[in-house]
Amino acid sequence: MNIAIISTSSRSNSNTLRFTKFLKNVLNESGEHEVSLVDFEQYDIPYVGQGSVDKDNLTPFQQELISAWSVADLVIFAAPEYNWTAPPQATNTVHQLGGPAFKHLFDNKTFAMAGVSAGRGGRQPALDMTTVVNKIISFTNCYSVISPKLYESHDTPANLDADGNFVGHEVYDRTVRAFVEYTLNVAQRWLQPSLVEVK
Repeated sequence: MNIAIISTSSRSNSNTLRFTKFLKNVLNESGEHEVSLVDFEQYDIPYVGQGSVDKDNLTPFQQELISAWSVADLVIFAAPEYNWTAPPQATNTVHQLGGPAFKHLFDNKTFAMAGVSAGRGGRQPALDMTTVVNKIISFTNCYSVISPKLYESHDTPANLDADGNFVGHEVYDRTVRAFVEYTLNVAQRWLQPSLVEVK
């Protein structure tokens, strides 16, 4: 399975990047998947109302993001919690790419959401990303699914080092792995050929 992990924090060496590095390591353990990680540190997508993404003139960051997302069967968004919501870069990306030029990014894929916090948080950004991605799938009349299991990365810096290595409580490791297993099962079921052709 081709999997794209998207770390939507633009901060250097963010907690979200720690989490996504760990997630990539866990996914790579089986050797069965092709996993890419896109970091938002070089984020340069114009905000809605201030410009748009030109599919024929993509910046290096935009090219990396869109290329990884395009070929992915499973797309995992990890979003930090800022003031009890997702960061503007995360939702703006979905808004800017949610039109006809990039419709393929929302078709025939499984999406999964994780929220990241330095303390006890992370649920709200995952819920916010679920809402906006689900709306774009519907608006563009695409056929994709969002996994119902969210992950909340609590106390991230206490559980993961800067390179995404696990250094914390065994519950953290166990729950991340449960999230990964569930998400892969949903993606595998979605990718199976449908028994009923949709007209």
